Amino acid sequence: MKNNFPSPSAPLRIGTRGSPLALAQAYETRKRLAEALNAREDSFEIVVISTSGDRILDRPLKEVGGKGLFTKEIEQEMLDRKIDIAVHSMKDMPVEQPDGLTLGCYLPREDVRDAFVSSDFKNVSDLPSGSKVGTSSLRRKAQLKFSRPDLEVVEFRGNVQTRLKKLKDGVASCTFLAMAGLNRLGLGDVAQSAINPNEMLPAIAQGAIGIEWREEDKQITDILKKIHHKETGQRLNVERAFLAELDGSCQTPIAGLATIEGSSLKFTGQVLRTDGSESISETASCNIEDGPELGREMAQKILAQAGPKFFDWRD
Repeated sequence: MKNNFPSPSAPLRIGTRGSPLALAQAYETRKRLAEALNAREDSFEIVVISTSGDRILDRPLKEVGGKGLFTKEIEQEMLDRKIDIAVHSMKDMPVEQPDGLTLGCYLPREDVRDAFVSSDFKNVSDLPSGSKVGTSSLRRKAQLKFSRPDLEVVEFRGNVQTRLKKLKDGVASCTFLAMAGLNRLGLGDVAQSAINPNEMLPAIAQGAIGIEWREEDKQITDILKKIHHKETGQRLNVERAFLAELDGSCQTPIAGLATIEGSSLKFTGQVLRTDGSESISETASCNIEDGPELGREMAQKILAQAGPKFFDWRD
């Protein structure tokens, strides 16, 4: 590792996607690192990396490779030592990392709720039958079809700004975005309403920023310990254990949320048929240290109820 690291002459290189939201998350990471290390902000270099997920906008993710489309180029840059750390939206992260990379530093979690965004309506219940709803999320589509099968869902790929433009252009009557992303962009007032998780359970790890690095880099490991948010890590450990046991991807409608109160952890997990015709959910509590085991056990219980063909794709 370089001497006097990080410093303006030997900056810590932060890899990120180039969308406004991804950059906002990278800037937040840089700010927290600078404060924790009492270092100047120019001791950190933001490195923008184009990913397949950002370039392919004309097809659903399930058709072109899934969540890894937002991470593989960034991870390769790290394996090639062109960056030192990578900043990710945790809901985009596969449950397994490439050999040599590790993931275990999380910033404090933002608002976990989904935002209902529309120029004409206040919430989902206000939508007339037959209204077009724009979303690229299989989870949101399945949840919407389960609660409102009378609505039409249209594909809505792109970053926050792209989707807001599509809404303005009349492609759909409404869309859903993550409240966390809107808040980080200073666009919280764009939401007509924030949806209670009891009505629309969020994506696994929604609202959380994660940092990935080379496992062998002990100095980076020590640096990142200074900004790791313990409670967020405890909550995500449960949610991602649930996801891993389900072998979840963007091709599977899966939702889950862990909350902590005192020494107790509560977790709710949900899976849906891809066409929204059926939903299975479970809620349970445990001691915080037993959280990952609870996530795995709940996934096994849901899989037993779902049966082998539950996730078969239906148009």
